[in-house]
Amino acid sequence: MRDSPTPIRLVLLERHALVRAGLRALIERVPGLCIVGEAGQAADALAVVARAQPDVILFEPNATDDNECELIPQLLGSAAQARLLLITGSADARLHWRAVQLGAMGIVLKDEPIEILIKAITKVYAGEAWLDRSMMADVITRFSHGEKRSPPSPEQNRIASLSQRERQVIGLIGKGMKNKHIADQLSISEFTVRHHLTSIFTKLQVDDRLELIIFAYRHGLAVLPK
Repeated sequence: MRDSPTPIRLVLLERHALVRAGLRALIERVPGLCIVGEAGQAADALAVVARAQPDVILFEPNATDDNECELIPQLLGSAAQARLLLITGSADARLHWRAVQLGAMGIVLKDEPIEILIKAITKVYAGEAWLDRSMMADVITRFSHGEKRSPPSPEQNRIASLSQRERQVIGLIGKGMKNKHIADQLSISEFTVRHHLTSIFTKLQVDDRLELIIFAYRHGLAVLPK
């Protein structure tokens, strides 16, 4: 997690003004969270994100525009340290898959209580994925139906290169453990955990913790929590 004495800085991208106002009011009542920018139109979103340089981007794509998720890489490219949390009223697994594929660290459905959104914000800010069990299962199913770019044989070769300790680390990440808890569980330092993660990312050719979790579930390196 990126330690910081300052609040988590958020940009809110939501096309409905009343919804934006409601979310802003609810979020800003929570200590440690601060809205630093907002936009209602996709055309304004990149400029707002670039100017505000938030920690977390809250993004609700237009459900009637299949291409709006394609904005995610540009949003993330406009703020080097930002992570993106998708807010959606759609339960469509294709949308969830596409958002994760493009860089979203988490997805929150609009019918969830505000407490879930706040928890998701803090988890994503800490570098952890936020997908509930059913969403994760849907995403993994899409991977299993051939939508992952890499062919199976090279994937198996990469898995075979993992050490036993690296497999243990992956299994604990799959249980939702943070680096500190993994270190305690394995009686090693957090520095060593980070070193193992760097090696794991390199060997499996994944870019971040979320991609690692999905890869691990798909290939039996971790078990979906019940």
